[in-house]
Amino acid sequence: MSADRPIVLGVLVYVVIAAAPTLLIWAVARFLPVLLGLPDLLHRLFRRAGPPRATGQSFESLVADLHRLRREVCGRQPTTHVRRVALMAAYDDVLHDLCRAVGVARPPLCEVPERERPFARLQTEAAIEAAGVVLDPPGRGSTAA
Repeated sequence: MSADRPIVLGVLVYVVIAAAPTLLIWAVARFLPVLLGLPDLLHRLFRRAGPPRATGQSFESLVADLHRLRREVCGRQPTTHVRRVALMAAYDDVLHDLCRAVGVARPPLCEVPERERPFARLQTEAAIEAAGVVLDPPGRGSTAA
């Protein structure tokens, strides 16, 4: 080192040379995840907010499915046990979806044992009727006399 430089400048150069690799590694470790996530962040920020996507079926199609399945449940019995189980499972699914659509918070049909399912199904049907959905529309061969 030449004698015309002050000693403080020499110490400062030494500290910068010694600390630079550590600071560089720290900066990469700290900001690389942010830089890698930047395109996704920009995409989310500048994406046009459109109308929310509808999930599931419309209310009208749920009611139509309920009426169709209810006619099958109350009509003649399916020929095989597999068809009967599938019909009741489909009916229970439509009841559950319709409960969610009309705002029944906790349908009685949720998470009940198999032996209690018919009673829970009746309670769920009553909750749906209380919410304003007619289970047996008049004039369509309703099951009620």
